[in-house]
Amino acid sequence: MPEIEWSYFCKVNSNPTVTLFIQCLVDGIYPEVGEAVVAIFRKLGVNLTCPDRQTCCGQPAFNAGYQGEARVAARRFIEIFESAEAIVCPSGSCVTMVRHHYPQLFADDAAWLQRAQQVAARTFELTEYLVDILGVDDLGARFDGVVTYHDSCHLLRNLRIKEQPRRLLNRISGTDFVEMNDSDRCCGFGGSFSLKYADISAAMAADKVQNIIASGADTVAGCDMGCLMNIQGMLSRQGADIKVMHIAQLLAS
Repeated sequence: MPEIEWSYFCKVNSNPTVTLFIQCLVDGIYPEVGEAVVAIFRKLGVNLTCPDRQTCCGQPAFNAGYQGEARVAARRFIEIFESAEAIVCPSGSCVTMVRHHYPQLFADDAAWLQRAQQVAARTFELTEYLVDILGVDDLGARFDGVVTYHDSCHLLRNLRIKEQPRRLLNRISGTDFVEMNDSDRCCGFGGSFSLKYADISAAMAADKVQNIIASGADTVAGCDMGCLMNIQGMLSRQGADIKVMHIAQLLAS
């Protein structure tokens, strides 16, 4: 993993510019999450750009073992985003792909490796950027309800992001934040895992949903729409009246 130059980003910058990297699921199925991200940064007075040429980061191909196809997507991503000051994405799994796996993809190509490392070091997950770079944990949001939180695997295990989402949730007015049991246990999505091992995936999702219900929450939040889509599907099949929301939607409320 490339070393992030935290000192560079932590310099006082009264007018930062963020380039948005919008996850495929958000772009194609949950555009309201992307709109919430835009609303958050506009509220904070952050300059925004969103390249309309951006496409998939290549994670599905990489996870399925198609490294050649993943390199094609990675090269396109690097070409589009390498001039950005900071790249922010509302998905821990996509950020993990760029930050951890792009350097692996180009390990035997010195020129592309350097470009991949530079882009990786400037790519951040949303809550990480808000808390660790901007130093913000209170956006003046209000959401009335009992909220629990699911730790998605890539966000927690690869990016080591755990406290940042909780700090943000705990500062939302009207929100009673409660921890569910085994919040860090996989929901069973795992991209193609849920297709290849559907029965195992469904059992894992059922366990997750039982913990959500047992928490007493009326809303479950998370930082990855893949996980939240999977959880939402199981909640629906079980007839549970619990809202599923990306943390950006709560922060923009």
